[in-house]
Amino acid sequence: MDKKIVFFEIEDDEKDYIIQRLGNDNIMFFTDIISNVDPSQYADVNILSGFIYSKISKEVLDNLHSLQFIATRSTGYDHIAISEAIQKGILISNVPVYGENTVAEHTFALILALSRHIPESIENTKKGIFTLEGLQGFDLKGKTIGVIGTGNIGLHVIRIAAGFEMHILAASRTQKQELIDKFGVRYVELPELLSQSDIITLHIPDNEQTHHIINMDNIHTIKHGAIIINTSRGGLIDTNALVKALDEGIIAAAGLDVLEEEGLIKEERELLTKEFKQSSMLTALENHFLLSRPNVLVTPHNAFNSKEAIYRILDTTIENILAFKEGRYINSII
Repeated sequence: MDKKIVFFEIEDDEKDYIIQRLGNDNIMFFTDIISNVDPSQYADVNILSGFIYSKISKEVLDNLHSLQFIATRSTGYDHIAISEAIQKGILISNVPVYGENTVAEHTFALILALSRHIPESIENTKKGIFTLEGLQGFDLKGKTIGVIGTGNIGLHVIRIAAGFEMHILAASRTQKQELIDKFGVRYVELPELLSQSDIITLHIPDNEQTHHIINMDNIHTIKHGAIIINTSRGGLIDTNALVKALDEGIIAAAGLDVLEEEGLIKEERELLTKEFKQSSMLTALENHFLLSRPNVLVTPHNAFNSKEAIYRILDTTIENILAFKEGRYINSII
């Protein structure tokens, strides 16, 4: 007998795609979060998939006596009662990665926009101004890029940088020999990276060890006139330190897809859901004094947001479900 599956927080186009991949037998779809749906409608399911707003609590698990597998469509899983699920023998898989090349490409979109004065050029031509005054940029070839974090996203940034024939420095907890061998990456300590890099880009999580990794204590070690890019988490940069560095000309420009006020965001895809309180983001952006600076580009936490990346979330979730139905267990979190 085929497994019964239920999906929560599903949009119509996602539903069509899932049916295309899994078929429509024994599958239920709800656009709402799990707490807003009568449990009697899905009480006998074997597989459950939701996003972070569907809290899979002990109470929910106690009502699902046939549940065998949870396929969360997120990287994080603190919305799931993990210990209770383990006690009940329920397996759990997540979506560990989905936007590594996507974020790397956005990183270079910001770098190129700043290095070639793209926003100013477009604004001038819209006004009928075709002078080149103030629009002279610089080549990326031969410049040094400092990549902080050489995980999945940092790896793709390095690949792109190598294509531009840049010199590549990296600071990371672990060194990857393949990056050294293939791209000539030179691993250094953070102070050396800051002092030697023409462009600094951050690709690490925001935690106790990395919070404010760019701060008042080290901004003066940054190479004069460097550009800094942050497409990771706003808390990695002390905003006061960034403003001071911009004021003093230590940093020539900044490209930011994230701001320090964005601590409420746990998952990028959450920005696309109806449950996300976009008013909180709007307030943070409206009040943020970096927005008024001509040498600062701010994008609205959009680096992850490509059609392909969003569908990679669905693809990984579907692959997790198909593997479970075949007796395999991939992308396990326990």
